[in-house]
Amino acid sequence: MERTIKTFIISFVILLSCMLQAKADDNLLLSNLITPQNVNFNICTRTYILPQDKLFYMAIASANANNFDVEEIQSKTGYILFTAVNKQYLASIVKVDDKHSMLKITPTNNNYFFPPGVVLNFFRYIDLYGATPLANVPKA
Repeated sequence: MERTIKTFIISFVILLSCMLQAKADDNLLLSNLITPQNVNFNICTRTYILPQDKLFYMAIASANANNFDVEEIQSKTGYILFTAVNKQYLASIVKVDDKHSMLKITPTNNNYFFPPGVVLNFFRYIDLYGATPLANVPKA
């Protein structure tokens, strides 16, 4: 009997901690990422340990992987104009130093009321694949 009570209490504590953890991750729900809301400018900028040219190519790949409509690419100045969720965004890449560069994604109309998932998914692709080293493919 005593063993059953201990098992029940331990199960209840584990269940309660899982529920509290789910409540803590409430900001990461899908509905919060796709619902338009006021987005802080700090969310729209990120610095990477990548050279400017590699970050530019990673940004193009990220726009393509997220199925955004790329309208204009300017490699000399380092910007990409794309459309997502019927709104235009400008992704600009700036060189910080030889090993660091910054990516800034802003809406073209300066109205920061948009789904934050657009920016976060753009950054997530670069976070996942940006640190992958380039490898030479052997000739067949």
